[in-house]
Amino acid sequence: MVVCGDDGLAHRLAAELRGVYEEQVTLVVPPAERMVRPPVVGRARAVSAALLDRVVSAAVNRAAGNGTPSTATGEPVGGQRTLEAVEATEAVLAEAGVERAAALALVYDDDETNIRAALTARRLNPRLRLVLRLYNRRLGQHIEELLDQAAALATGDGPDSPDFPNSRGDASTTVLSDADTAAPALAATAVVGTSKVVQTDGLLLRAVERPPSGAGETGEPGRPTLALLSATGGDPAFADGSETSGEQGPLLLPDAAAVREAAASGRRGSVVLEQVAYSAGPALPAGRGVGVMAPFASLFSRRLRWSLAGLVGCVFALAVALWLATGIHPLGALYLTLLDLFAINDPAVGATTQRQVLQLLSGLVGLLLLPVLLAAVLEALGTFRGAGALRRPPRGLGGHVVLLGLGKIGTRVLIRLRELNIPVVCVEAGPEARGLAVARRLRAPVVLGDVTQEGVLEAAKIHRAHALLAVTSSDTTNLEAALYARSLRPDLRVVLRLYDDDFATAVYRTLRAAHPQALTRSRSVSHLSAPSFAGAMMGRQILGAIPVERRVLLFAALEVAGYAQLEGKTVGEAFRAGYWRVLALDTGRERQGGPGLVWDLPDGYVLGGSDRVVLAATRRGLAELLRRRR
Repeated sequence: MVVCGDDGLAHRLAAELRGVYEEQVTLVVPPAERMVRPPVVGRARAVSAALLDRVVSAAVNRAAGNGTPSTATGEPVGGQRTLEAVEATEAVLAEAGVERAAALALVYDDDETNIRAALTARRLNPRLRLVLRLYNRRLGQHIEELLDQAAALATGDGPDSPDFPNSRGDASTTVLSDADTAAPALAATAVVGTSKVVQTDGLLLRAVERPPSGAGETGEPGRPTLALLSATGGDPAFADGSETSGEQGPLLLPDAAAVREAAASGRRGSVVLEQVAYSAGPALPAGRGVGVMAPFASLFSRRLRWSLAGLVGCVFALAVALWLATGIHPLGALYLTLLDLFAINDPAVGATTQRQVLQLLSGLVGLLLLPVLLAAVLEALGTFRGAGALRRPPRGLGGHVVLLGLGKIGTRVLIRLRELNIPVVCVEAGPEARGLAVARRLRAPVVLGDVTQEGVLEAAKIHRAHALLAVTSSDTTNLEAALYARSLRPDLRVVLRLYDDDFATAVYRTLRAAHPQALTRSRSVSHLSAPSFAGAMMGRQILGAIPVERRVLLFAALEVAGYAQLEGKTVGEAFRAGYWRVLALDTGRERQGGPGLVWDLPDGYVLGGSDRVVLAATRRGLAELLRRRR
C-alpha cells in the first residue's frame, strides 16, 4: 500500500493500514521542514503553539511505529517505509513502487495535486486501486468515471471486451472526502436527538441514539442494536468513550445477551438501526436554496411593522369618529379622512367643531406618516441591496449553534446543520474563506473577526447559544475559543475539532472534569476519516461510517463469495459480536418500485456465494474480513 499526503490524515491512514490490516505501507510525505502547520491566529500564543506542535509530533511518531526510517536508509521499520518528497511526481511514485503496489491513496489537501498524481499513477499501473481525497464532490464523480474507464481500456477490458464491464480486474477508483465523512459526526454531537445518517449511491442507512431504558424495559423489536453506549454516561468527568475505556466504554455490535443485560440495568444508551432502504430520488442537495426575492417579513424590521400597524389603526379610528360625528357614509368618512391625512382637502371652515378637530388630528397623523413611509422605503431598498451581503445575527436570537470556522470542514458542517433546520451563527476570521459564499446562499448570519479577540463571541450571541462548534484548522484557536466560551457560559455544549486524537482525549477529559455539568465533545477529523479511506484501499465498497462516542462503526457492501466467514452460513451464524453483522441482502430484483434490498433477514437465512450483503463492522472486524492472504 502506498499513501501520499501532506497532513495528519496521511499518517493516520498509514497507521490504520499497518496496525489494523497488517499491510506493508510506503508513506510519501513532504520534507519535515515543508510540513508547516496552519498559522496560529491571535496574540501571545507562540508558547502554546510550540507546545501543541511537540504534542502532535510525538503522537504522529507513535502512530508511525516508534520511529519511521530516514530517507538515507529507506529501509522499512515496523512494516512502513517513508519517503520524503514535495509532491507525488512520476519519479516519486515509481520510487514508492506504484507499479507493484496493490493500492494508492492520494490524500493531499489540494484537489488538483491529487488529480494530477492519480492520472500519473493510472498510467504507471492500470490495475492499481486508487483512493482519492477530493473536496469537490461533483468533480470527484467525473474523475472516478474517467480513471475507471482509462483502467478498463489499458487492461483490455474496455467496451470491446465480451466480458465488459465485469472483467475489469481489481482496478477501481474511489473518491472520498474527509469533510463529508466528519461533518455529520461533528453536527450530530452539537445537537441532541439528531440521527446518524449514511447516504451513498441511493442507499440510505439511518441510526438513532436512544437514551437508557428503565430497568426491565426492552427496546423496539426487529430493530438491530448497533452499539451500546458507555456505562459511565452519567459520570461526566470520566466518560470518554474511546477504545481504551475498557468494559465501561461503548460496545460495538453487541450480542443479544449484552443487549438484554444493558436493558435490565438501565445504565447504557443504545444506537439502533432505524432504516435501511434505497432512496427514491437523488442524494440530498448541498443546501437549501434561497430565492432571489426575500420574504416579506425580512423587508421591514419588527419595530417598523408595529409603527405601520399603529398608523393604520389611527386612520380607521379617525374615519369611525368622523362617521359618528357627521353621520355620512362610512366609505365617505374614510375618504375624507384620507384627504385630510394627505392635506389635500379644503379647510373645514364653517363646519362643526367636531369636524374641525378631526381634521387637525388627521393632519397630525399625516405628519407622523411621512417619516414612517420614508423609513420603510429606505429599509426595503437596503434589504434588496444587501440580499447578497453577509447577514448579522438578529436581535433576540437564542438556542442557536455558533459555528467557528468556515473552511472545508466548517462549510460541510454548516450545510448539514441547515439541512436539519438548525439556526446557525458563523464566526470567521478571514473575509476570503470558502464558506462565506455558502453562508450567504443559506442566509446564515456571519460575524467576521478573530474569535480570540473580546467581543467577537459576544456578537455571535454566545450567551444565548445552545452549542459551540469550533472547527477551525488551528487547535489552539479552537481550544482558546472553547475556554473563553465556557467562562461566559459554564453550561454551554462544546464540540472541538482537534488535530490529534490523543490530544483530543486529554482535552476532553480535562474540560469534562472542570465543567461536569456541561457536555463536551472533542473530535479528530483524521481519526473519523481514516477508517473509510483504509477500507476503500482494501478493495471493497465502504458506504460510510457513523461515530459512536469516540469510536467508529463502518458500513460496507460486498459479495459473499470467497468469504469463509459468510458463505454457506446462516445470518445468525455469520454474526460475530464486536466484529461484523449482516444487516441487509441485495437480491437485485425490483421490490415495490425500488431495488431489492431486504433488511429484515431471519437468522436462519443461508448466505449464498452470489448474494451481495450490506453489513456493519468495526475496524478490526472489517480488517479480518478484508485482510489479504500473502
